[in-house]
Amino acid sequence: MSNTPPSPRPAKRSWAEPWKVKMVEPLKTLTAAQRSQAIRDAGYNTFLLKSDDCYIDLLTDSGTSAMSDWQWAGMMLGDEAYAGSRNFYNLEAAIQKYYGYKYITPTHQGRGAENILSQICIKPGDTVPGNMYFTTTRHHQEAAGGTFVDIVIPEAHDPKSEHPFKGNVDVKALEALIEKVGAKKIPYVCVAATVNMAGGQPISMENMRAVRALTSKHGINIFLDATRAVENAWFIKQREPGYEKKSVAEILLEFCNLSDGCTMSGKKDALVNIGGWLALNDRGLYDEASNLVVVYEGLHTYGGMAGRDMEAMARGIVESVQDDHMRARIGQVEYLGEKLHSWGVPVVRPIGGHAVYLDAKAFYPHLKQDQFPAQALAAYLYEDSGVRAMERGIVSAGRSKTTGEHYYPKLELVRLTIPRRVYTQAHMDVTAESVAAVWDARATAKGLKMIYEPKYLRFFQAKFEQLG
Repeated sequence: MSNTPPSPRPAKRSWAEPWKVKMVEPLKTLTAAQRSQAIRDAGYNTFLLKSDDCYIDLLTDSGTSAMSDWQWAGMMLGDEAYAGSRNFYNLEAAIQKYYGYKYITPTHQGRGAENILSQICIKPGDTVPGNMYFTTTRHHQEAAGGTFVDIVIPEAHDPKSEHPFKGNVDVKALEALIEKVGAKKIPYVCVAATVNMAGGQPISMENMRAVRALTSKHGINIFLDATRAVENAWFIKQREPGYEKKSVAEILLEFCNLSDGCTMSGKKDALVNIGGWLALNDRGLYDEASNLVVVYEGLHTYGGMAGRDMEAMARGIVESVQDDHMRARIGQVEYLGEKLHSWGVPVVRPIGGHAVYLDAKAFYPHLKQDQFPAQALAAYLYEDSGVRAMERGIVSAGRSKTTGEHYYPKLELVRLTIPRRVYTQAHMDVTAESVAAVWDARATAKGLKMIYEPKYLRFFQAKFEQLG
């Protein structure tokens, strides 16, 4: 009998996902040589890789989640009437109950809602403040003649800051902007919950109340990017005093009630593969939106979605606000992030909601930002293991519409985005070990040069080649 003492039990009990696997999708792995060829053929852009060539696909959490048996059952109840589908009314009721908005215009996905909101609210010369830009959001605002101004707190641009709500609006900066340009030149404040480009960082309820108080004083609307507002509600529950005993559903409703409407990509929190909506509380704006949606998306009772997709989204909303679901969803992201942090790999802190963000500047301090270090890091990661991630740095930031020069964001990141209810903890271990291997080889990394640049949203289709 061994004299070795037993290992101590962990202080915390383990948790497990609140679901069991019913169906599996087989994965394949390419050889190292095949991966090297694949990333070269893709112009070192992970968006241009074939899905079949990726082992663990962490490109995005948008439309990549696994639906439940209840959602799949709902797909069989699709009312594919062109007008007045019963599934639209089910979706409308779910949004009104859990998000609290009065009027709903469905769209094919979030950027359809962004386009319509921008067109009905923004006039040439307007200024649109927001807590850090997002790619498609800023594009639609600029296409409508507006100018985006970043009013996120400074901590959001510091990957090492442990501020619990790095998505907060800098209220003093917003107030100064209102005084500078005038309230009439600000059609709305765009508030993202959570802030994607800062590392999936949340905004607090206290901060949202302060923004509401200031905008109400000046008669300015607040429109949420509510794509991951449920995840934001979870962080409020975990980090903000007074909310620990409230449910995610209660917090979400309170948070949304501090705004005048939202754009939404249902492909994230709402656990579906396609779909979104624009929600408004103002009847006049809704009338404009429901008229314009007919031009760009489809009739105001389907907005580019099939009836079955609206039903799946209505049911996904109900599932998304369950505390057990959010505990497992955020827990898996934290598992990967904290493991990398414990190994000394530079990641954005604190760990955000939907993804772990690698700090590419810290990986490759020998590369200039216009040598696209984050783009290179994503390519090296794929080459090492077949894990597909995406760049969130200078390539995503794009160019100034006035000078044509690159935007140089303070953050140069690679996003490891975790789809909901798709991968196991073992997949997270494989991912962590691959990131660690790339970190260990960081001194030999080469930069990239851009050889093809699309006019709009270049990060989707740009191509690169390796320097040296």
